[in-house]
Amino acid sequence: MSEDVRSRPVRADAQQSIARILDAAQRVLAGDPGASMEQVAAAAGLGRATVHRHFPSRQSLLAALVDDLNARYRNAFEQARVMSGPPLVGLYRLTETAFELKVSHPFVISLTSAGQGPETPASDPEIQAGLERLFTRLRAAGEIAVDDPAWCRRLYVALLHEVHELPPGSPALTGAVEEPGDDLDARVELLVSTLLGALGRTPLPHHHSRSRRGGS
Repeated sequence: MSEDVRSRPVRADAQQSIARILDAAQRVLAGDPGASMEQVAAAAGLGRATVHRHFPSRQSLLAALVDDLNARYRNAFEQARVMSGPPLVGLYRLTETAFELKVSHPFVISLTSAGQGPETPASDPEIQAGLERLFTRLRAAGEIAVDDPAWCRRLYVALLHEVHELPPGSPALTGAVEEPGDDLDARVELLVSTLLGALGRTPLPHHHSRSRRGGS
């Protein structure tokens, strides 16, 4: 988030305003990347002065959007129980959330792909460390054979991008699950099966993978 917001305690009402601004900015800028701060303020239902008080420039707003996305990725590690639960279950859950974030935050994803903003999820040291700890646990559990967590992390991030870019109905996606129809599930299955195969382990048959995620 921008330095002016980070440098001081934020009251509850100000936090609500910031959340509304960021949500509105994501929606407005996804439809029109050149939209003005005034358009963002209108979409948030707030006055222009309120938006400028929290984000005095367009660049500070863009930086806050990237920072918010990174925070969501970091929270995904906790939600997936990456360090406390079975590591393969954590991999599935983390991957599912990562794809959901790519879909729900297209404008910010485009910013990070272009190298704008403070740190992208792939370059955030905390996210990098979390992924490497996950791959260390996967190696210890015998789920993968490669003993190089940094390489595993880079491969995983590359696959996230490539699988996300596949168009709906791609043969790679329809072949990833036994019952086509769930695009998110197909993308998760394709990424995880490809990753496990590349890292030295034969993936489970499709009908076992959902149970690995804790699903029914």
